[in-house]
Amino acid sequence: MDSYQNHPLPLDQFEVLASQRYTNSVSIYLPMDKKGLEQNRRLAQAKLKSNLKQVSEELESYGLHETEVRDYLKPIEALVPKVDIWRNPADGMAIFLNETGMKHYLMPIPFESKAYISDHFYLLPLLPLYHGDGKYHVLELSQDYIRLYEASRYHFKDLYVEDLAPGRLEEAVGYDYEQKALQFRSGHAAYGASFHGQGAGKEDSKEELERFLRLVDEGVLKATKKQNAPMILACVESLYPVYKEVSRHPNLYNKVVPGDPEFRNKGDLHKASWELIAEYFDRSKLKLESFDDTTKGKIASLIPEIARAAETGKVDTLLLQENEERYGTYELETHTVRIAEKKKRDNISLTNRIALKTFLQGGHVYSLPESDMPHRDSVMNALFRY
Repeated sequence: MDSYQNHPLPLDQFEVLASQRYTNSVSIYLPMDKKGLEQNRRLAQAKLKSNLKQVSEELESYGLHETEVRDYLKPIEALVPKVDIWRNPADGMAIFLNETGMKHYLMPIPFESKAYISDHFYLLPLLPLYHGDGKYHVLELSQDYIRLYEASRYHFKDLYVEDLAPGRLEEAVGYDYEQKALQFRSGHAAYGASFHGQGAGKEDSKEELERFLRLVDEGVLKATKKQNAPMILACVESLYPVYKEVSRHPNLYNKVVPGDPEFRNKGDLHKASWELIAEYFDRSKLKLESFDDTTKGKIASLIPEIARAAETGKVDTLLLQENEERYGTYELETHTVRIAEKKKRDNISLTNRIALKTFLQGGHVYSLPESDMPHRDSVMNALFRY
């Protein structure tokens, strides 16, 4: 496997969904069941049917005939009997339907069940796919095996560092040695080998290993062009402190994917490395530090003010209280915002609109529990760029 891109919804496709405007656009989000009991009871399909019933009733209340509604929703209904979807489920499914057709996506997000009808799609639950998935590197390393990968949450690509670094210890040190003594995969200490003809003891062995790792490090720095992206080692754990000691890498991560890397499935390696480094990219906690008194005048918690700022790309960071939604109307010509108690045919999710306007203009959007909101008097906090 040289490379793969497995983002469930690439950004360009997300932008297409966000740009579409058609009357009676339907968005449905479902949690999916991975346990056998729930699958046998067809609970996920039942949730989809429940959402379809809600959508059907709402469309009929808009004046559509029952036959029109039934024909319109047929593509979604056709998902119910598709056994392969439900027997091998993702964490969640997102479904979008308008007059151009229906699309469904299996997602690594356990959505809350929701149906939404408007002249646009409801995309707020998808935003976590696009933050906290930053770039990093993974270096697989043993005495006779080197691979360097460029990675993100949904991307894993071989950089072919072996062209820039020695592939085996003997190529670096040039000594005749007992190869089996340096089999890190055996579980022995990384520098517990002996080398013939050198009076080789532990210190000599360590020096030769360090020479090898320095050359590897030089190759890694060339391949990554000395970028500051963090790098994780996949190796026996005893090798990490030796590499750390000699490496000039500016951001060597302090956790290791342990074990012999050579025969590890690369999909498993990607998953294990992401689980280790995900916390590094949790920028929401860092962003919270910006919501303090030193930024007075750049923070807002009133929804109309935030809505107007989002339209012009003024919002740098938007914090939304989890499980809270605000509906209403936004008048483009006068920039007038009116908040409603619930969703109606003639209004929209202001939360969804503000979040999308922020994200699509380069801002950051995070959902937080109420206890973590900097200004708890509002379900929405914003940090402005200026």
